[in-house]
Formats: sequence, C-alpha cells, structure tokens
Amino acid sequence: MNKQGNLVQRTVKAASEIVDRLQFAAPLLTRLVVGITFFYTGKGKLANLDRTTAFFSDLGIPFPAANALFISSLELIGGLCLMFGFGTRIFAALLSSTMVVALLTADKDSLITKFPAELTDVAPVVLLLFLTWLVLYGAGAASVDAMIRRWWNRRQQSVTQTDDSRSAMRSAA
Repeated sequence: MNKQGNLVQRTVKAASEIVDRLQFAAPLLTRLVVGITFFYTGKGKLANLDRTTAFFSDLGIPFPAANALFISSLELIGGLCLMFGFGTRIFAALLSSTMVVALLTADKDSLITKFPAELTDVAPVVLLLFLTWLVLYGAGAASVDAMIRRWWNRRQQSVTQTDDSRSAMRSAA
C-alpha cells in the first residue's frame, strides 16, 4: 500500500512539473489562433474596402469609410501583433471593443437567437472571451512583450546598481 501511495505521489508530482513547464503554451496558442483570425479578416476587409464600407454603412455605423479603414487596419496590424505577443493587452482591448460593436450590430440577431444555449456558435462571443483573457492574463512568457519586460528589468537593475555604487563611492570619500 505504501509503495502504491508513493508511486501516485511521484506520478502526480511529475505530471504537475510537466504542466508547469508547458504553461507558456496557453497564451501562445491563444494569441496565435486569435491573431491569425484577425489578421486574415483584416486583410480581407482591406482587400475589399468598398464592400466593407458598404456593409458598415448598411449597419448604420457612423463614418463608414473611415471606420472601415480603421477597423480593417486594426484587425490586420492587431492580429500580427497578437501573433508575436507585442502590445498584447492593448491590441486585445482594442479588438475586444470591435467584437462588442459586432455583437451590437452585425451579429445582433445571431446573439439574440443563440443566447444562452448556443452562445459559443457566435464567433464574436468566442473571440471576445479569448481577447478578454489576453487582456487579463497578458502575452505570456513566449512573447515580445515578455522579452521587452525582461530587458527593461535588467536595465532597471543595472541603473539601480550603478546608482548604489555611486552612492557608496560618495559615502566612502
């Protein structure tokens, strides 16, 4: 009985360590899936800007030409930035607002008819959930944001150490 308990504990510990090492994958995969989605929708909207403008106009979105260009560009650039994990929280927040507008305009009927049982069938709802998660959680370890944060922290430590050394020299003099 004791050997079985020890085996279970070792197995749980090993599994826990594996999961801990793979934590970087959750935000990475989320960013890639959401980023690719927005990149291609933005690219498609830009390639067909006249149709996108007409669609926005039909939805009653103010300044349809300007908004079509802005949203298309935001989706394309924001999608790329999400894929690389650059400015993740900012772009996720901006893209979240576009999903809210989509739910209140283009997907309003779908949202109403599918609420609550089939809510995950409404693409902007799913994207909004992932984007909200990225705003709250961040880009994760495998990202440009994390590289910048590590560089900044090393720089700050270097500045602090230099300041401490100068203070020590002044005190000794």
